[in-house]
Amino acid sequence: MESKKLSHTAYGGIKGEDYMPFVPTNVAMPEVSMVSIGLGILFACVFAAANVYLGLQVGMTIAAGIPASILGAGLLKKVFRRNNILEANMIQAVAAMGESIAGGIIYTLPAIIIWGMQLKLSTIVICTALGGLLGLVFVIPFRKYLIVEQHGELIFPEGMAASEVLVTGMEGGSGLKTVIMGMGGGAVFKFLSAGLGIWAESPQWIIKPLESTIFGIDAMASLAGVGFIVGLEVAIFMFGGALVAWFGLIPLIKYMGSALTEPLFPATKLIADMGAREIWSNYIRYIGAGAVAAGGFISLGRSLPTIIKSFRTALQGLGGSAGEAAATKRTEVDTPLTWVLAAAVFVFVIAWLLPGLKLGVVGALLAVLFSFFFAVVSARMAGIIGVSNNPVSGMTIAALLFITGVLKIMGTPTDKGMMTAILAGGIACIAISVAGGVSQSLKTTYIIGGTPKKVEWGMYAGLVVASFVAGGVLLMLNNTYGIGTEAIAAPQATLMSMVVEGVMTAQLPWTLVIVGAVIGIFCALAGLPILPVALGLYLPINLSAAVLTGALVRRLVDMKFKKNEEQGKIQTERGILLSSGLVAGDALMGIVIAILTTITIGGTSLAEKIAIGPKLFPAISSNAWIALAAFVALAASIYFFSTKVEEKVEDKK
Repeated sequence: MESKKLSHTAYGGIKGEDYMPFVPTNVAMPEVSMVSIGLGILFACVFAAANVYLGLQVGMTIAAGIPASILGAGLLKKVFRRNNILEANMIQAVAAMGESIAGGIIYTLPAIIIWGMQLKLSTIVICTALGGLLGLVFVIPFRKYLIVEQHGELIFPEGMAASEVLVTGMEGGSGLKTVIMGMGGGAVFKFLSAGLGIWAESPQWIIKPLESTIFGIDAMASLAGVGFIVGLEVAIFMFGGALVAWFGLIPLIKYMGSALTEPLFPATKLIADMGAREIWSNYIRYIGAGAVAAGGFISLGRSLPTIIKSFRTALQGLGGSAGEAAATKRTEVDTPLTWVLAAAVFVFVIAWLLPGLKLGVVGALLAVLFSFFFAVVSARMAGIIGVSNNPVSGMTIAALLFITGVLKIMGTPTDKGMMTAILAGGIACIAISVAGGVSQSLKTTYIIGGTPKKVEWGMYAGLVVASFVAGGVLLMLNNTYGIGTEAIAAPQATLMSMVVEGVMTAQLPWTLVIVGAVIGIFCALAGLPILPVALGLYLPINLSAAVLTGALVRRLVDMKFKKNEEQGKIQTERGILLSSGLVAGDALMGIVIAILTTITIGGTSLAEKIAIGPKLFPAISSNAWIALAAFVALAASIYFFSTKVEEKVEDKK
């Protein structure tokens, strides 16, 4: 390879068909190998597990493409002694599917558990395999148009970032070391707090003057890492929403409702006898859900012109890339259109007839139709704003409302209608999420010079295998903590359950939901980002406070290097890589602790046996201020690591 960096034409300036990829097509390099597929699937499972754990707690996931690019390139070069960027690209593409399927699964399928019904691992795997297949194949006919013909017009920000990381990663660097260090640090911090119980993981303080409401902070490395990654703007609005809920609405409900002599729907307990968390669980979550729903619809409405244009323009390029059996360049070899049609028919038949689903003709047809429409939209939206900002939840809510409405009109029994709607919507949601990830990875493949067909089916293998891990983690967390509880709030799935149940039964506290929607509309009118505020309303304040802490650390890093922007970018990237590792390490250790909780010896779980803190240091392990000090120390370590200069850049000013 002559070049050591991406050429400026990778970002546009020439026609897509004239672009020379980083690895020229006349250079033969292997892509599919036991190492590339094996590492890709391994990382897909890791990121699926981590994002299921994180998403069920916070309602958001972290992108896996960039950390997977660093891990893949680093391990290939340092462990396997292979300097093959096409294999590294295969690893990151397959690994990125872990995050895509996790987002699709946790948004919808836990609603079944929330309703008190049974969710089986086989159901999760089947829905993921079917939805993932639709999300993959529905992007294929539009690949050439969206990625080649729209080169330089559709940015694909995360796909281009992954391309840059792959190029620099194969040259060597400290990125791999940073991510692994973060994973180790996050795992150790989690083990000391949640495992050994040296300090409390969620210290809190009762504010008696405000009707005994609660302020607290989740002393978790994952949340500090999420805060650093998302930045101060998102975190401060989340915390603002939490302040409104916990220092405004909860004290107000307690103050106004203390004189009531009967429980106020939907609660079955007197408000006077409730604590702050009970008020939050019975009332505030519905207000937050209304705000989140309003945010989803407003986001969808604002995106509607782009969505219509995306669908229309994508259809204009239909078939431009598929079926190139005689293609001489590997960058043009794609999956034939006949496979796409066969896959759509296959999913329809399986969803219609398979005993584990039995969606019926209507449910199966709607699942395929909404998967097609929104998968195309998702693929193009990823090119405009990236996967992380893709309005998957808004598109899913729209699909669920339509599907549930049709089933209601047809007179489907309530329980059956709810189950059919959430399964059909779940397939569509997974397809939407996967389509964005697929298009992003295909952009990276185009820039680097890989083979689309090989990468596409490598990604599918990854998502199928990772679905077993994602489903297993979801069910284990439910068995250990309970989905919908304070520990595992599952905010997005709770919202979807409310949407479906509300249409089918009309037995929800609509006043509270409408109040939340009005708050969301106010945010839109005031120019505030709706979703962060809504999540703050919906989630416990201790979670938002922890995310804000990580975001404040990033702001401090930015301020230190404000006079040298180039150096600041390098240091911020260093902090983001560390934070990605912290999130993954914390989540994986959390899964290990959950496994230990389920294993009992002599009537006592292994998790209780290793929790030596309450036994040896009861005063320390129960002291909220000690836990706060430990979390502050973690935040300080993130700051000092992020500001340590290893690669100095001269100030150009």
